[in-house]
Amino acid sequence: MDPVAVIGAGPVGLTAALLLARWDLPVVLLERRTVRDTTGSRSICQQRDVLDVWAFLGAGAVAAEGLTWTTARTFYRDRELSRWSFTARGASPLPPFVNLSQARTEEILGALAEASGRVDLRRGHEVDGLRQDDGGVTLHCANGETVRASHVIACAGAHAGAVRGALGVRFDGRAFGDEFLICDIRARLPGWESERRFYFDPEWNPGRQVLIHPCPDSTYRVDWQVPPGFDLAAEEAGGGLDRRIRQIIGAVPYELVWRSVYRFQSRLADRMRVGRVLLAGDCAHLVAPFGARGLNSGVPDAENAAWKIAFVVRGWAPEELLASYHDERHAAAAENLAVTGATMSFLVPRTEAGRRARRETLERAARDPAAAAAVDSGRFAEPYWYVDSPLTTPEPSRPFPGRPPKGQDAVPAPGVIVPDGPVREQAGLRLREVVRNGLTVLLADREDHGAFARAARAATGAPVTVLGLGPELAGALRAEPGDVWLVRPDAHIAAALPAATPGRLAAAVRRALGYGRGARRAR
Repeated sequence: MDPVAVIGAGPVGLTAALLLARWDLPVVLLERRTVRDTTGSRSICQQRDVLDVWAFLGAGAVAAEGLTWTTARTFYRDRELSRWSFTARGASPLPPFVNLSQARTEEILGALAEASGRVDLRRGHEVDGLRQDDGGVTLHCANGETVRASHVIACAGAHAGAVRGALGVRFDGRAFGDEFLICDIRARLPGWESERRFYFDPEWNPGRQVLIHPCPDSTYRVDWQVPPGFDLAAEEAGGGLDRRIRQIIGAVPYELVWRSVYRFQSRLADRMRVGRVLLAGDCAHLVAPFGARGLNSGVPDAENAAWKIAFVVRGWAPEELLASYHDERHAAAAENLAVTGATMSFLVPRTEAGRRARRETLERAARDPAAAAAVDSGRFAEPYWYVDSPLTTPEPSRPFPGRPPKGQDAVPAPGVIVPDGPVREQAGLRLREVVRNGLTVLLADREDHGAFARAARAATGAPVTVLGLGPELAGALRAEPGDVWLVRPDAHIAAALPAATPGRLAAAVRRALGYGRGARRAR
């Protein structure tokens, strides 16, 4: 069996490789860097549903070591406009978010990949071309080596132009003119350890924004919006950088750990699946960081791609299942671009009329707390809902109510990620741990488990688990007696079937795996 190739050993690529290995597939992980980056916070925010994937893979250290924060505070000048906290349906033991440096996250995931015995990590292998045929994909590396793979998950990051070019994929979008200075500083700031702080127009960065995130080891990530052409070297040499930091923290001693300047981009690949190659993470989409939707959308890309490739390779689903990868993850990326684009339009208005409207909105919110909802400092990452996916069986009695309020989970419905909670039949296990082992059937107040198990297993050779719903999970799902729920390996609800028969479950299983009318033709 040819291995599955993963391009890029960042957090998204490492996650893809570990998930493929979890399905007992051989993996070749090709990374252009000869050594792992060990400095800089970079992508620091990991959302609960991403932590769930990593915990399943054995990387619970990310959640354990990460700094948990629960409150987001927004200020205009010196006045607090709003604060909100995260809530969750179900009973997950994981925090809503943690902050941990990307370097440490990669170290944890990389150690698991090396210990797996199924991931062949090859550093110094920059993929500069690939060719597909009916039997697989041949990848060419800049060092002259070639690799043969059955399928490819491309997680090569924003600068993966050679890969996208070889596939004929466009990467349309734009860069934002303003730049952002990012510093990691180590200091003791009592009271700041569990809060994210966002400042509009503070006196120490007039007319622009500042974002402050707490991180482990008394470290803080500070993002300043700075004008185009900002010169970090000159700022540091002239003492300006120290003055910037002092304006925030005062006379407290600090250590400057890392600094950099970024210009953010908003881009989306026109195709995220080309034959046997699936594009994931920054290779497929770039978004502004306000809302932490980069890494937290890349990991769901990896999970979506991995289970579908595994099911196709193992003969549990038709090749057409791969077509749904683009359908689902391109829609998710477009949603993230829309959300972050609206945030950037508010943060960095492009016209005088836009700047005036933002100023009026902020001043109105400073006078009237009820007006604070119109202030956009970023909507935090949330799992995308596959309501319109060809794999989802719609249920009119359980319509998707739309985007939930900020900080809350979506109401359970077909296409939505399932809430977590204890499994009645398996003491000590959570539902999110069980569902990632294959397809899962949940029965509410039904005794005919065997009939539904036989129906699901007749529809696929994939692993199927059948569970009864305990009161806690039934309440989180809002399940009614007689309900039958089908959950995919990425924890998304494929079907919610009131008073279902085994035959109706079998049809939902086949649809969830891309058989029949539910699947679109391969792109």
